[in-house]
Amino acid sequence: MTSPGAAAVPDRSAGSGRSHTRPDRPGRPELMSIGEVLAELRGEFPDTTISKLRFLEAEGLVEPQRTPAGYRKYSREDLARLRYVLTAQRDHYLPLRVIRERLRRGEEITGRRPALVAVGDPATGAEPAATGEVRLSRADLIARAGIDEALLDGMQEHGLVAPRTGGWYDGDALAIAEVVRDLAAYGLEPRHLRGYRTAADREVGLFAQLVTPLARQADPAARARAADTVRELTALSQRLHAALIRAGLRKTIGR
Repeated sequence: MTSPGAAAVPDRSAGSGRSHTRPDRPGRPELMSIGEVLAELRGEFPDTTISKLRFLEAEGLVEPQRTPAGYRKYSREDLARLRYVLTAQRDHYLPLRVIRERLRRGEEITGRRPALVAVGDPATGAEPAATGEVRLSRADLIARAGIDEALLDGMQEHGLVAPRTGGWYDGDALAIAEVVRDLAAYGLEPRHLRGYRTAADREVGLFAQLVTPLARQADPAARARAADTVRELTALSQRLHAALIRAGLRKTIGR
């Protein structure tokens, strides 16, 4: 809390000065403005904005202190918590409700990345690693997925993957290729998996109706809510799909 008479530094500006530990108060922790926190995070999370930080606060993911004038002041613990949240969103597409629950259990630890469950766990909604920044050539995709030219050609022929504009592939294409590779070990070929593409397209159309009104708003907080809604819907879809498959095969395996 700013001492009486001290000038409050507006935390809404990315250029405000840092509030270092006071020499006359050696035990007082360093506090940062919202602009300083943004500067700390931008290197690792370039899409982060002040509106995003305010949105995460409104969702109860972080609770910065306030000066008498109402300006936000973040501690190093707050910064570590934000890194945890942003990493969980970016690398595992976890919905905010899941992240909030893990934080409630005290999982946020300074300097520690989220201890997340295995990729693709339908019970928790964990998803493959971040895909937006991955750019792979055809040769890179084949090498990283451990597939051959023929399997990739089959996936493209049946609409499972497609190169982006410019001829490169993203992280989603890599995740799909890895799953198709593993299914191929059971004798399933890309032609057998066309139904997944069809079902996914139907879900995209259904979920787009829910997300589009938010995504079209100019408010960055609304777009952040749209992204989180996509993560939430994707996790729920995975859980529903897995449960339906288990239920459908129960008689087959006699359980």
